[in-house]
Amino acid sequence: MKPKIEKRAVIKIIGINLSLFILLYGLVYINKAVFRPAFNDTQLAQILTGSFPTFIAAFLISLCAVNPVLIRKPRFGRLIVYLASLLILVVLILDELESIGASMKYDIFDIAGAALGSLLALLTYEYFNHRSLSKTITVQKGIKPFSN
Repeated sequence: MKPKIEKRAVIKIIGINLSLFILLYGLVYINKAVFRPAFNDTQLAQILTGSFPTFIAAFLISLCAVNPVLIRKPRFGRLIVYLASLLILVVLILDELESIGASMKYDIFDIAGAALGSLLALLTYEYFNHRSLSKTITVQKGIKPFSN
C-alpha cells in the first residue's frame, strides 16, 4: 500500500519549483542585460559573468530535485538527490562539449561553473537534511528545540 500524497505537499513542491525556474530565468536575464555590459572591463569579470548562467542553472535545477526530497522524505532521498544532480551536471557538460543547446562555444569555465553549482546544491541538501534530522531527533527525545 502506497502512502497517499497530500495535496498540500504537492502544491508546495510545484510552487517552490516554479519559483526556482522563475528565479533562474530572472537571474540569467539580469546577468545578460545588466552585469555583462557593466562588467566587461576585466578578464575575470568576463569569465564570471560568462559562466554565471551555467552555474546558476546547475544550482537551481538541482534544487528542484532537492525540494521534493526534503518535503516528502522518501526512503532513498539522498540517492535521488545525488543522481539528479549528477544527471544535470552531465547534461550541462554535454551541452558545453557538443553545443547542442544554449551554449554556442566550448568554455572550460562553464564546465567548472556547472560543477560548482551541482556541488553547492548537494551541500545545500546536506545542510537542510542534517538540520531536519537534528530537529526530528530533538523532538523525539522530548527536548524542546531552541527557537529564536
